[in-house]
Amino acid sequence: MMQIETLIVGAGLAGLRALHALREAGIDAKVLEASDEIGGVWNHNRYPGARCDVESYDYSYSFSKELEQEWRWTERYPTQPEILRYINHVADRFDLRRDVVLNARVTEAFYDEAAAHWVVRTQDGQTWQTRFLMLCLGQLSAPKLPDYPGQSSFEGQVVVSAEWPKGGVDYAGKRVAIIGTGSSGMQMTPIIAPEAAHLTVFQRTANYSVPAANAPLTEEEDREVKANYAVRRALMRNSPTGLGFKPEKIATLDVPEAEREQAFERAYQRLGFGFALTYPDILLNAEANKVASAFLHRKIGERIKDPKTRDKLIPRTHHFGTRRPSVDSGYFEAFNRDNVTLADVKKFPILEFTETGIRTAEAYHEFDIIIFATGFDALTGSLLKPAIHGRRGTLLKDKWAQGPLTHLGVATADFPNLLIVAGPGSPSVLSNVMVSIEEQVDWFVALLAGMKSRGEVEIEATEQAEQDWTAHVQERALETLYMTADSFYNGGEVAGKPRVFMPYSGGIRSYRRLLETCAAEGYSGFALRKTPAAAQDAGVQQDA
Repeated sequence: MMQIETLIVGAGLAGLRALHALREAGIDAKVLEASDEIGGVWNHNRYPGARCDVESYDYSYSFSKELEQEWRWTERYPTQPEILRYINHVADRFDLRRDVVLNARVTEAFYDEAAAHWVVRTQDGQTWQTRFLMLCLGQLSAPKLPDYPGQSSFEGQVVVSAEWPKGGVDYAGKRVAIIGTGSSGMQMTPIIAPEAAHLTVFQRTANYSVPAANAPLTEEEDREVKANYAVRRALMRNSPTGLGFKPEKIATLDVPEAEREQAFERAYQRLGFGFALTYPDILLNAEANKVASAFLHRKIGERIKDPKTRDKLIPRTHHFGTRRPSVDSGYFEAFNRDNVTLADVKKFPILEFTETGIRTAEAYHEFDIIIFATGFDALTGSLLKPAIHGRRGTLLKDKWAQGPLTHLGVATADFPNLLIVAGPGSPSVLSNVMVSIEEQVDWFVALLAGMKSRGEVEIEATEQAEQDWTAHVQERALETLYMTADSFYNGGEVAGKPRVFMPYSGGIRSYRRLLETCAAEGYSGFALRKTPAAAQDAGVQQDA
């Protein structure tokens, strides 16, 4: 059995950041990574067109001024290969690989109450003993696959966007199907369309998207950002979503129509996902959202020539932003091509797969390649894959059967010394996740360093604290329009999943202040112990 003070699961952006920070604080740590390479989701999402919807300078670590200055991003919005190169550069630059164990998929973890440590087992038979178990498994890293009748009978190539083959896929001259029109489907469609003999996109729900407004970064832009990086980082940390800009302090409907249209146009042409922050009430007020949605309906419509296709692609079933909107580079224009077809599976559902294609209620389609771009079991999917047993053998999957229960999104009662980075109950997917990762990791490191100096061996969220926080997360969500639509934010995208709002919608700055207050109050809502709770309970029983 191998022993380590802190064991991190996942060698993506969160896991590597945690490893570096713990090492700098003098805390021994190792990372277990299921894959044969580091990079997390950016190692697996290699599909054509894969790109981040946060600007490259902001989708980066802030812990090293030298790193900020030496790395040169090439595009405003980084592609998957560039992000993966950055991750590998960081790992080499800070010698992180020596503490990463690859091909080590965690299957089980058990909390030893008497010893106050975790026993962790991997698929290849390794066993680890660790005081603290830190989960850095990602919010969108557990692919969600459909199960259509006859699905296994298809004899062509089947590809999952989130598990794209390293060698790529040859779709030139092939009949290709893409099932799903979230970010992955929207990004790959305009890349595959020009090469495929024919492309059919299967759409269940029309999705909002704004132009990525991507462009190469000039030397002048690079110098300007690097000269003012500290200011840029401060703006990010104090903005609602970590994107570095704040909405105007005026209600949408209080702005004259002509002025509002100009503001929408500027945001549409430049801000990408940040269009939702043009005014502060777009995600709070149905009438304000209706105005913003109408603008986007017009802009989307202008990009599509065929009236029937246009009508199908304009999203009308949900408020803008209540399902995660995409940023795209030519998605809607792809449907102007003669070799691209839109299949409406809400109106004409998929009935079955056959050896050669897909039969819907409307038509039969023959394919050489079928691509599943069907999204993820978000926020909890990756956390519940391993069998994690806490106090009294409690299984995390059972505890969260009605939805995730956490205090501040970082810990859950009955699971001492289990720490969760950017999970449910934290800003996570409603933020620039890099800002969320760094703030939580630094908070964890200060916590663990303090516990070490005080001789504390166990930290556990209290049941009252997690009940209060979970209720607060729901209350903040109900102040918004988020619960008016089924989405991966609230479990509505997975059959049988509890329909509760999972990320914290109160914003980056508010969340950070709550973390700071918790620490200043001696980690309020947590029990910190110098002897394990099990030993204390045994002592009480002995005295009795």
